[in-house]
This record gives sequence, structure tokens and C-alpha cells, in this order.
Amino acid sequence: MLLKALRADARLAEWLRDLESECPAPREAALPDADTLPDVLLDLSVPHEHINELVALRDRLAADPEAMTLLARCVTRFVRDMGEIGKGWEPPAFPATTGALGRCFHLYVFVAALPHVRAHHRERGVPEDVSRRTLADLGRHVSVHHRRAGGPGLLFPWWIALHFHGELFQLGRLQFQRALLGRRTGRAVAAAGLDLGPGDPCLSLHITDFRGPLSPSACDRSLALAREFFARHYPDERHEVAVCNSWLLDPQLKRYLPADSNIIRFQDRFDIDREETSPDDSVPVGFVFGDPEIPLDELPRRNSVERAVVDHLRAGGHWYGGRGWFAL
Repeated sequence: MLLKALRADARLAEWLRDLESECPAPREAALPDADTLPDVLLDLSVPHEHINELVALRDRLAADPEAMTLLARCVTRFVRDMGEIGKGWEPPAFPATTGALGRCFHLYVFVAALPHVRAHHRERGVPEDVSRRTLADLGRHVSVHHRRAGGPGLLFPWWIALHFHGELFQLGRLQFQRALLGRRTGRAVAAAGLDLGPGDPCLSLHITDFRGPLSPSACDRSLALAREFFARHYPDERHEVAVCNSWLLDPQLKRYLPADSNIIRFQDRFDIDREETSPDDSVPVGFVFGDPEIPLDELPRRNSVERAVVDHLRAGGHWYGGRGWFAL
């Protein structure tokens, strides 16, 4: 049983107690039945190859009263502060002992929350195509899980929570997260003469895989879409600055990639206000090769980015994150 496996983990047992105290009488979760679930999943871009398994797991979930109560509590907590920045629910990853139902449980939470998500989008006037492409990132993450671990699931359910909580939208090549300027970046923005500072609204840029080249024209189009979208649908927030925290802003990449490459031209958009001092080689390896656990001597060198990541690591170097900003 799912709940028995969760209670056996001290961290998750505490999480369950906190959730039960927050949502002692949760509203019933509107989980689609087995006949309609395939269409819902396909609308979210979940690959066809996983549909049958997810429908079968849905029946196992529905047959477990404790698990269904947990689902209802998770949905109730998740939609409570819909659309409010930083107030979304951050689901923890479930351990392998919870089996297939555990690795897919959060997917059913997001599916059950869909009516609330779509109601929020309608309230804000979010166009149907933007809503559809944003929520379809769930299917992309199912593919990421399959690529790395085999079978359906979500490696980072806390990330998909941003999409389903009205905090992040897919607009062309880039994703834009409604966020607040941190202390260091906020001070840098203020020092540059902008009438903004720590705690003011900003847009955090995210670069997804499986969406084609990070070309300057694709980025320009995304930024133009973002300027119009947030001014129209979130007019109560001033989105005058874009920020990004990514290994793609590591200045070491300029040693390996030409100045006219897509990544370097993306870097050049930003004023870098911080470079991380703790290396994190797993991030670029996972992003470029699909699995951060691949041994270094097995990594291929098929293009300029792969060669940059591999050659730097084989030379004894490390990769770091960078954080930058620019005015919108």
C-alpha cells in the first residue's frame, strides 16, 4: 500500500502529518475515469506508449481509499493559493519503495487539479493555445523520466507544480516564471539605475530541451510574446526585468564555443551579477546527455556543446551556474 511505504520514511511521514493538519477535510479529487483519462493525458502530451500503464495505475489508485484521500489532500493544498507567487505546493519525490504508483502519484495530482488550473487561466484571460502548450510540459517531463529511468513518472514534480499553479508559462522557445527579484540581483538592478529592487516582480527565464535551437530569433520572438502576454494578463505586476539562473551563463563556455553560437549570444543578453562558487557538473551533463549519471568516459562528443562539456570535464575542470539579468 502506498501510504504504508510513505509512513516508513521519516521525512515523508512528517510531510504526511503536516499535510493532514493543513487539510483535515479535503474536497473530493475529480480524477477522470478510465474512459476519459487517455484523452486528458494525450492533451497534456503524455506519450502514447505510457497511456495504458497510466490508466491501469489510475484504477489501482482509485481502489485504495487511503491513497485517494491523500490525493484529495494534495489537490486541496495545491489549488489553495492558485496563481500566487511562491505559495504553490512543492511535492516531495516518493522513494522507490512506493513502486510505479508512487513515481506516478504526483502526475495524478496535477491531472485532478486541471479544472482549477483552467479556471484560473480563464479568469486571467490566458489564450487557449498558451494554456495548452504550458500544461503540455507535463508530457515532456514524462518523456524526460522515461529517458532517464524508464517508464512513466516525474523526476521533478515540484517543477511541474509551477506550470499548474499559474506561475510559469510557455511562450515560444522560452518559459517565463513570475518571480521576485532576490537580494543580490535586486541590488544590481537598482545600481544600474532602474526603479526596482529586491522583492519586486521579475520574469525568470527557463530553457527547456526538446524544443529546437536556442536561436537569437527564437529568443527574440519569445521575449516579444512575454512582453505582450504579461502586460495584458498580469497588468497588476511590473515585469520590467528578466533574470536567469543557469549553467548556460557559465562564462567558461566562451572558451569552447564561437562568439556567434546560440548559447554565447544568449549569454550576451545578460548582465552577470553572480557566478556560483560551488561546482555542479551533473546539471550540464544531465541537460546535454539526458542522464547525469553517465560515466565521463562514455559521454559522446557529437557536436560543439557536447565537446565543450566533455573536454572541460576531462581536463579536470568543473561547470558552475551563473545568474544574470537584463531590462525588458
